[in-house]
Amino acid sequence: MNAHKKITAFGARIVLYVSCCWLLFALLGCEAFVKKFTRKPKEPETEETPVLVPEEYSLSDISTEERYRQYFLFWKSWQDELINALGSSASHKKRRDCIKEAIKNLEELLPFLFEEKQKELEVYLERLRQLENEISQDIYGARLSAYKSKAEILKRNILRGFSYPAVENHLR
Repeated sequence: MNAHKKITAFGARIVLYVSCCWLLFALLGCEAFVKKFTRKPKEPETEETPVLVPEEYSLSDISTEERYRQYFLFWKSWQDELINALGSSASHKKRRDCIKEAIKNLEELLPFLFEEKQKELEVYLERLRQLENEISQDIYGARLSAYKSKAEILKRNILRGFSYPAVENHLR
C-alpha cells in the first residue's frame, strides 16, 4: 500500500506540474498567435493629395470659324449616331438622347450666322424638333424606318446648306 501512495503522490505532482505549465502558457500565450490577432495602430497618411487649379479657356481664344466647324462636326456626329440608332436595336433612351444632342449642337450654330441663314437653319431645327417629338411618342419603335429616312434627308439638306464652305461668307 505504501507503493500505491508513492505512485499517487508522484502522479499528483505530475498533474500539478503539467497544470502549472499549461497555466503559464495560457497566460503568456504564443507570441505569434497574439501578434497575429492584435490590432495594429493606424499609420497617419503621409501622402498629400495635389490641388488642381482649373484653367479657364476663353471662347475668344478660338476663332468664329473654328467654333462653327466644331459645333457643325458635333452635330454631324450626333446625327450619324441617331441614324445608326434608328437602324439598329438601340434603346428608346439612346434615340432620344442622340436627337437632343443633335438639336443642341445645331442650335449652337445660330449665333455665328447672319439673320437670313439663321432663318433657314430655324426651318431645319423645327423639323428636327418634330422628329424628336415623333420619336419620343413612339416608345415601341413601330416607325423606325420612317424616322431614319427623315433623319437622313435632314442630314443631307443641312450638310448641303450649312457646311462651312456653304456659309463661309455668311458668318459673323
